[in-house]
Amino acid sequence: MRVPLIEGCVDSYPSAMAAIRGGADRLELCANLAIGGTTPSPFLFEQIHRQSDIRINALIRPRFGDFLYSAWELEEMEKQIAQFRDLGANGVVIGVLTPQGELDMEGMKRLMDKAGEMEVTLHRAFDMTRDPYAALESAVALGCQTILTSGQAQSAAEGLTVLKELSRQSGDRIQIMAGSGVKRDNIQAIYRETGILCFHTTGRKGNIDSGMVYRKSGVSMGLPSLSEYEIWQTNGEEFRACAELVHGLA
Repeated sequence: MRVPLIEGCVDSYPSAMAAIRGGADRLELCANLAIGGTTPSPFLFEQIHRQSDIRINALIRPRFGDFLYSAWELEEMEKQIAQFRDLGANGVVIGVLTPQGELDMEGMKRLMDKAGEMEVTLHRAFDMTRDPYAALESAVALGCQTILTSGQAQSAAEGLTVLKELSRQSGDRIQIMAGSGVKRDNIQAIYRETGILCFHTTGRKGNIDSGMVYRKSGVSMGLPSLSEYEIWQTNGEEFRACAELVHGLA
């Protein structure tokens, strides 16, 4: 039986605590959400795990960019999965693609074997596949429990047609979790159009201004489009509003 669920996508201790206080059912723990998320620090996992018994799924993504991984990267990912399994993670969030835009069944199986009994979510690598309906069947065959997807659009609110079809196709075989751009003002519309009860959100509401007084202009430590003086962080009020809407769905 499907039940409403909201997953907080977080990359820091303050964000995790805000999502937990706001009513998150589960966390996806990441690093570097500003570039789409990478594998988090095991110490950050331990910090959160000490303070809460909430289920935590760790993103396993060694770098920014595509989801075509080398043998060395797959080995790194296997080691990361084993580490989070030993730390007590509820699950892992993974995705490996072939050059042709299909799920890499061999690579995925390697990672899932390392996960063992942990839950496995296929992340938004799914949204970069050539055929989402074929990819869904591949995910079911692999034994994934959840697919995180925007319906192969820039945001879940723009991907409603595909999300609706995925929800219908999935039945009770795998959970479809709507993610990307999920906010308090579109959760009910996504549910009405697709029937999806599982949502993934950062609960972010703008950025937090840095505490730095002196600010060096003309120098960037990373992507030039990102400010060094803005902090991405979950907003507790926004997350609570999202959680109340999700938990109130039929």
